[in-house]
Amino acid sequence: MFLLLGSFIAGLLTVIAPCVLPLLPVIIGGSVSGDATDSKRPYIIIASLSVSLILFTLLLKATTLLINIPPESIRYLSGGIIIALGLLTLFPLTYANLMASVGIEQRAQGLLGKGFAAKNSWKGPVIIGAALGPVFSSCSPVYGYILANILPGNFIQAMILIIFYVLGLSAILLLISAYGQKAIRRLKFASNPRGWFQRAIAILFIVVGLLVFTGTDKSVQTWVSNHTPFNFDQLSASLIPESTTKQIDGAIFNVVPYDAPELTGLTNWINSNPQTLKDLRGKVVLVDFWTYSCINCIRSVPYVQSWYDTYKDQGFVALGIHAPEFAFEKVPKNVEKAVGEYKLTYPIAMDNDKQTWAAFENQYWPAHYLIDQEGKVRRVHFGEGEYDKTETAIRTLLEEKGAKLKGNSNTPTNTSGIRSDQTAETYLGSLRVSNYVGSPAIGAVAQATFMAASSLNKNQWTLGGTWRIDSDMITAQAESTLTFKTSSKDVYLVAGSDSAQTIDVSLDGKPISMTDSAGADIQNSQVTIGDSKLYRLVAHPNFSTSTLQLTVPAGTHLSVFTFGS
Repeated sequence: MFLLLGSFIAGLLTVIAPCVLPLLPVIIGGSVSGDATDSKRPYIIIASLSVSLILFTLLLKATTLLINIPPESIRYLSGGIIIALGLLTLFPLTYANLMASVGIEQRAQGLLGKGFAAKNSWKGPVIIGAALGPVFSSCSPVYGYILANILPGNFIQAMILIIFYVLGLSAILLLISAYGQKAIRRLKFASNPRGWFQRAIAILFIVVGLLVFTGTDKSVQTWVSNHTPFNFDQLSASLIPESTTKQIDGAIFNVVPYDAPELTGLTNWINSNPQTLKDLRGKVVLVDFWTYSCINCIRSVPYVQSWYDTYKDQGFVALGIHAPEFAFEKVPKNVEKAVGEYKLTYPIAMDNDKQTWAAFENQYWPAHYLIDQEGKVRRVHFGEGEYDKTETAIRTLLEEKGAKLKGNSNTPTNTSGIRSDQTAETYLGSLRVSNYVGSPAIGAVAQATFMAASSLNKNQWTLGGTWRIDSDMITAQAESTLTFKTSSKDVYLVAGSDSAQTIDVSLDGKPISMTDSAGADIQNSQVTIGDSKLYRLVAHPNFSTSTLQLTVPAGTHLSVFTFGS
């Protein structure tokens, strides 16, 4: 119920999102164009926008039917339609003469209803709303949370929440457009289809359409976000529910026992045949959610392997649930290769649709759920650390079922604390980009030649050269650069390439091998990028602030930087 209400409120709040504010003039302008007494126009526009947004979610987010369509094509289509509508209003006679000259006047009028601004024309408002639906998508952290965390595991629940989100968005947009139309009704000059007011709206359409078509609307969004007194993302994110698993601080068994949900939707089992928690009843089971390019997971799985080696003959089972964060982590051969490299021998299964992830209501990598012999979850831990407490809990549950234990596992305890001044995990794709400086803004264009910032503050990064920007990665289109001022002890990069490529790496202006900070994957100041995975670039002797520069060859894609202290 909280998430239903939160989705509706998030829809209401989306009207003040930086990605929506530049588009409000089109909503209001479309509502008052033509005959100002046509009270149905706002309803038609908003209804069309709502249907378009839901269909866009279904086609491009919830299915793979249009997976090969370039993401910028949606932007071109939406922006082109808005521009065309503006031109038709600005030059109605030119349009009519052109259609008449080629003999398709009647068909063209049938399509557009005698112009989108004509009296009682419903087709124009429908086209306006349909064009804006895709542009409005992903404007709210709550919308993104539903797509990423609920849709993969529970389609029906996700669609209900998206509908509530759209209802909230529709309600506030309808209120704004209806009041805008009501105010315009008092201005007699506004209803003149050839008057200056209608022409001003037409020009407004063309300007907004050009912003959308070129991707410049993202720059406007960035400016609005940087010059508003509140943080929209933080406000919306407060509507996202925290994990429903209530933990008891400091306790070995830190949750009120509850029935563990059954494993579901798992494929490509490695090291074993398919398993179920029902079949494992009577054993102590550790369910470990992980993904192979996550540095926190990579540091965690040796502990899981050690526990499995030590206690598997005493009634203990470890289950690795591989829930991907990036698209390349859904490829079975990539996961199998990583399992081999990390020398993991316990049962591992792929949860590509995140159905088991959703069943556990999990939100983290890594996440450990310890289940007793009765099938009850007794301990939960998110992230790294507390390995000693987890092992103590494992031993206690095994002893409860009569196991005779000797010494602990051979893996040393490591709390893996993170310093407060350490650079945070930094995503490079447009969906979760942060701390980027330079021109143009990330997300403003699908591909561009970037101008690197002349200077960087701590935790900032910048691009130089030609890059393609996708939602979860950036790809060099020619030899290009990435510069990042970091504060940490270790620096890791998730990257990949279809064929082996070498990235030149420098640190504070020097080839990194000339320093004492080269990471394990560095050879002669270069890192060879092949399979999509995590690469170790920097290993400072001590915590340090430094400027890392990568010279990246064409075809190499980068996804995320992670750090260690």
